[in-house]
Amino acid sequence: MRYTNVRLAGLGYELPPRVVTSADIERRLAPVYERLRLPEGRLEMMSGIRERRFWDNGARPSSVATLAGRKAIAASGLRTDQLGALFHVSVCRDFLEPATANVDHHGLGLSPRTLLFDISNACLGALDGMVTLANMIELGQVEAGVIVAGEMGETLVERTIEWLLNDATLTRQTIKPAFASLTIGSGAAAIVLAHERLAPDKPRLIGGAARCSTADADLCVSTADTGFDSATAPLMNTDSEALLKAGCALAADTWGDFLAATGWRGGEITRSFTHQVGVAHRRALYDAIGLPIERDFATLEFLGNVGSVSLPITLAIGSERRPIASGDRAALLGIGSGLNCMMLGLEW
Repeated sequence: MRYTNVRLAGLGYELPPRVVTSADIERRLAPVYERLRLPEGRLEMMSGIRERRFWDNGARPSSVATLAGRKAIAASGLRTDQLGALFHVSVCRDFLEPATANVDHHGLGLSPRTLLFDISNACLGALDGMVTLANMIELGQVEAGVIVAGEMGETLVERTIEWLLNDATLTRQTIKPAFASLTIGSGAAAIVLAHERLAPDKPRLIGGAARCSTADADLCVSTADTGFDSATAPLMNTDSEALLKAGCALAADTWGDFLAATGWRGGEITRSFTHQVGVAHRRALYDAIGLPIERDFATLEFLGNVGSVSLPITLAIGSERRPIASGDRAALLGIGSGLNCMMLGLEW
């Protein structure tokens, strides 16, 4: 993938109001910890996640995605009638039918000529949305568009806590697949891409590469999709150790394709932003691709794993806290269950 006319016109994000620490979760799981003799502080120690944020009751994927979308559109300086496409890309959706993008579209007040649909690909949804929209801009089908995501991790965390407290058969070994679910957080993010004639001074999307390893699709799997706010909302079963190993191997393979597609050398990349999972994964990923971890900006300590929102919200917050200079090159390093990996390059 390589692009010549696509600019990152605007970013937006919304943080949930409620902060829940890893210590808070462990206090609720005290009966399980006592029975299995698990040490306090284990959750934060293993993940590096001190806290995550949750929405208040009544929030929906569309409502929070719309908040982020409005901010991204405002940051882009574009009019809503210039946005020809809208994609809702998060794991969480309001319902199975119709596409949640319809609700986002109404909330954002976009044109009735807007092409819209949902894109679902686990934690990789935002980058998939960027590529889909960038292709349309390059082809001249639209001048600009917006990608929105709203993840609601509180439901998965609550369901996981309930399951752990009520399953008396759990052992130190059988509890492991639930660990990753306790690292999940909530948030919303949005990205506006536009043709360079509409945003000539904004960062340029250079291109990138994607690879998959579908033999590893069973390493992180949910139960049946029954709705994000249902009493029987999905649970996750994750083999964290195998997922880390397979994910880093896939990333290493994708990295070579990414450098070839962009024409960059690793030493020319000054900033990087990754999908945030945990400290062990972050270290292993950078070791696997040979990029200095000091170039990365991390949010996992205070946001946890926010699914499809994780990478774009990290890019948005990182750009605010450590402004990116003209001429800088940034790598967006995405990976999601499946396994799927995508890496995109931005140049300021």
